Amino acid sequence: MKPKSKPAPDEMRSDYDFSGGVRGKYFHHFMQSSNVVILEPDVATAFPNAEAVNDALRGLMRLAQRSAGLTGRPTGRAKSTARRST
Repeated sequence: MKPKSKPAPDEMRSDYDFSGGVRGKYFHHFMQSSNVVILEPDVATAFPNAEAVNDALRGLMRLAQRSAGLTGRPTGRAKSTARRST
């Protein structure tokens, strides 16, 4: 006869005591501070840690803010400097 198999690792034991626990005690803190992003393998090789990812994203945000001013609507200055024919 085979011995009983061990329970799956995702199952909890029956001897934990949660009687003093508070449901949702850290829920709001977790939701505010948890922001997980899964990187594709090729991207992950370029960024060895979270600091490298954050630095790159901050640089990209600065670049986007600077270039947004360059692609704005024309100011009309070119019209006022045009030569008038007399």
